[in-house]
Amino acid sequence: MLRYLIIIANLCLLAACVDRSITEITPEALKVGTPATVFAATTRARDMDGSYGAKRAEALRYLEMTVSIPPSHTPGDLNFSYANPNPNKQFVVADVTEFSGPQDLTARLRGVDDVVIFVHGYNATQTETAFRAAQLSHDIGIPGTTLIYSWPSQARGTGYAYDLDSMLFARDGLEQTIRLLKSMGVKRVILIAHSMGSALSMEMMRQAELREPGWSNRNLEGVILISPDLDVDLFRSQMNSIKNPPDPFVVMVSRKDKILNLSARLRGTADSKRLGNISSADALAEYPINVIDTTAFNSDAGSSHFVAATSPALLAILSSVRRVSNTFGPDRPGIDVLVPPSERNTDGATEIILTETGQAQVSTP
Repeated sequence: MLRYLIIIANLCLLAACVDRSITEITPEALKVGTPATVFAATTRARDMDGSYGAKRAEALRYLEMTVSIPPSHTPGDLNFSYANPNPNKQFVVADVTEFSGPQDLTARLRGVDDVVIFVHGYNATQTETAFRAAQLSHDIGIPGTTLIYSWPSQARGTGYAYDLDSMLFARDGLEQTIRLLKSMGVKRVILIAHSMGSALSMEMMRQAELREPGWSNRNLEGVILISPDLDVDLFRSQMNSIKNPPDPFVVMVSRKDKILNLSARLRGTADSKRLGNISSADALAEYPINVIDTTAFNSDAGSSHFVAATSPALLAILSSVRRVSNTFGPDRPGIDVLVPPSERNTDGATEIILTETGQAQVSTP
């Protein structure tokens, strides 16, 4: 246990060396970079300097950000700087527009059919989340409009407990954001969540289901949980509250996720597992979900806790799947391209182990 505490302490000291709340806006970056539009709905309070930090806000605020993707970018790489960014080599915020209210977002998204919501995890700033969403959308070729749900993470290595409270605080805002999108005529909303953001997304769906059974399936075209920092028993309890889960419902896991291995050990039980590092889908057998094991791609991933975004090899596979799916339109989701419906369990979990060659080994617990 002492070894893990030392690791955390070192990470905290490193994080304290930079001010992650500063965001330089560099319009001239668009002269060299590729623009990516990222909308944001946030429950972070606006600070006096105009930034959105760790303080919590009761009311949602909405923004539009233009991110410049550098010409030197390669799939899986997310290079940026907190000061004096280089647009030729780094992701840069080129523009930010703050909306006065939901009506401005509604006007801006008028006629949009597809929105992908990205929910960040623990220890994340709003700008970092916008960069990651832009990188994922660019590298995979995700169609539709990208919107981040930015909840008030403290963005510190020592802020895990604070972030847990903020995650629960932010449930209502995420539900309100989805309701707003559907009310303005968006046809398909896909929810992608990473790490602790998966716990937030599950809690949001659970509370909506308790009021309106079937809400999640009616309002979400699909759910993807990436490296979820979530107790397996808690996930089962949440799934039991969701009538007819959205389809597809995907959980991406890695047995070599160092962050989740540490998270599990810190909880004090030898057999403790987080949902994102399970070695088998047996405990989830009764739920109609797809568990995708990406362990084979850890070797070339920049982060074992975010293999889906940092492994060039896996991103190439996901991009290929997306291109085929786009050819057939929204009625054929990517999971159907990766594993045909005839090979999946429609009444329970399907476990999909991806190999480095892109082959899918399919089994049903």
